[in-house]
Amino acid sequence: MIQSMSRVSRCIDNGPMESFWGMLKSEMYYLTTFLTYEELEAAIIDYIEYYNHHRYQKRLNGMTPLEYRQYLKSLAA
Repeated sequence: MIQSMSRVSRCIDNGPMESFWGMLKSEMYYLTTFLTYEELEAAIIDYIEYYNHHRYQKRLNGMTPLEYRQYLKSLAA
């Protein structure tokens, strides 16, 4: 984990993470009832797997986050 370099009242670096948790809650958490902590934990792990490997995003030119990362690496090489 890397410590944030932002100062107090400058939360720009927190925006992408807040956006991700908002999507996770609206697309997965609010739609399901979890009876145990283990069920919730497994569902979060599954959602992160889905988000990174299978969820195409318009802002990433129709690629998944991992596909887009590979695309950027190929441009840099």
